Amino acid sequence: MAMDRDESFTQLVEQAQACHRCPRMEGRRRVLSRANGNLHARVLFIAEAPGRLGGDRCGIPLSQDQTGRNFTLLLQAAGLTREEIFITNAVLCNPRDEDGRNAPPTMRELRNCSYHLRQTLDILSPRTIVTLGQVALRALRLIAPHEIELARDVGKATVWNGYQLIPLYHPGPRAQLHRSFETQMEDFRRLGELIGRRDS
Repeated sequence: MAMDRDESFTQLVEQAQACHRCPRMEGRRRVLSRANGNLHARVLFIAEAPGRLGGDRCGIPLSQDQTGRNFTLLLQAAGLTREEIFITNAVLCNPRDEDGRNAPPTMRELRNCSYHLRQTLDILSPRTIVTLGQVALRALRLIAPHEIELARDVGKATVWNGYQLIPLYHPGPRAQLHRSFETQMEDFRRLGELIGRRDS
């Protein structure tokens, strides 16, 4: 008998917690659990990696740091709540540089974590995937090819691997160098309209 969604996800969490593929991630929290969100979510968000002061500390993606506070405001603009979505990352652990600051994941780290991301998508099977930033788009390319470019295609719905895929900018402060927070708020308002949640 096939496992149900809850059992499959529990097994995936156990596999992720036991993972030791990335030397730089040793000692870091593997941020994947029921705290990531609703297993029956219609919308699944993929960010880059747990933040040192956010997900790595509290075990919930996009929470408790400035990036998390920004994301909460953006979600509100889309007419969404955390209770009805699921959030994960391209890599499940916090990558840091030699000085202990947040660092981007390497391509090898993205490949190492690709199995967990692929399984998350297969188990949850959301209607819509929203990528937050370039790294998330890169991670999806390891699962199935696409030609989406963030700057060109931001906010546009595309069919990818059987899902509706909508690329948006990352809610972190650094991304505001490329797209202002006010513009991101507009992006999320349009997202709400695209997924049929706004004013419903």
